[in-house]
Amino acid sequence: MNYVLFDGPVRENLLPFTFTRPVAEVRIGILTIKEKWEAYLDHTVSYLTEEYLSHKFPLVLTTENIFIDGSIVPDAKLLRAIENLKTLQVLKQGDIVIAYKSDTANTDNIWEKFETIDYNDEFFQIRYTWDIFSKNGKALEDDFDFLTKGRKSQPISKTNSLIRPERIFLEEGAKVEYSILNATDGPIYIGKNAEIWEGSLIRGGLALCDNAIVKMGGKLYGATTIGPYSKVCGEVSNSVIFGYSSKGHEGYLGNAVLGEWCNIGADSNNSNLKNNYAKVRLWNYATEKFEQTGLQFCGLMMGDHSKTAINTMFNTGTVIGVNSNIYVPGFPRNFVPSFSWGGASGFSTYMPQKAFEAAKVMMARRGVEFSEMDADILNHVFEITKKWRNY
Repeated sequence: MNYVLFDGPVRENLLPFTFTRPVAEVRIGILTIKEKWEAYLDHTVSYLTEEYLSHKFPLVLTTENIFIDGSIVPDAKLLRAIENLKTLQVLKQGDIVIAYKSDTANTDNIWEKFETIDYNDEFFQIRYTWDIFSKNGKALEDDFDFLTKGRKSQPISKTNSLIRPERIFLEEGAKVEYSILNATDGPIYIGKNAEIWEGSLIRGGLALCDNAIVKMGGKLYGATTIGPYSKVCGEVSNSVIFGYSSKGHEGYLGNAVLGEWCNIGADSNNSNLKNNYAKVRLWNYATEKFEQTGLQFCGLMMGDHSKTAINTMFNTGTVIGVNSNIYVPGFPRNFVPSFSWGGASGFSTYMPQKAFEAAKVMMARRGVEFSEMDADILNHVFEITKKWRNY
């Protein structure tokens, strides 16, 4: 059987993160959604995504294909229902198409020829950007249990102080010294070759993914995920960093999501609570207006390749697009379009060629090449986000 993860109708609600990746490339918990499905299925998957993303994230089809909404997280019961599908059957809950089996991609979402199979059990789905951090605790617990079942952690150095050590797991090559790890409120997972430097205070849940680093004196808590090859320090609460990003100095990041290749300058902070304690509204690309999140705590959403200077400040519920550079003192607007350059005093357009030069240097430092496919994707993003750069 061939499996494909498709971008469903919630894709636009997950911008700016889905400007540069299919929905299933979103990281929540320890793994990306794609990695979760591959682990549950014990099978590789491909993508049905936007045409401009398909060169980097190609579609693979065979004579028998099961298509699964890439915003939905797997569990054992859902997996059984999906694997029981027959050709020209669609698994639905209300109006939500969970999965369907077909010899071709049903890109027009026309289901008249399909037999509907109703799915009545609960399932885990990310529908909005703020779901990534607000649902991260459950995802982290589920991934921890799945990845560590029947396995034994690498030894934890006796220089550390541990609370609930049975809920702390170190992969091969992980290093932690002279730190406090408290897994009372959630598990602590330290990936392969990841490091927690001396003097750090960790309260689970925490996922420190492969090759990521918490620098000296880091304070992390509240169901936080630090993606592969990322570096963090300062105070981080209930946030998700996809990977290859850096918040390497003091400053607060809370109830936030950062894409890949972001850099947060020293002593930068985001607010995650309004002064009047009101529920937070957040920019929604699909409706092109600020939408109610229903959350009292909501901080910063930052797309890939965006960066801040030292001492940058962000208001509660701020959305930063792809390849933006914030460097002017003061609070910038709550929605900064992609390819913007400036800050509180105003913005100009950050031209792609200049942005690509910075990306090439940053990525080369991590041994990753900035490819023609990357450039094509970002050039497309530049074009489709022009309408919001009204400076």
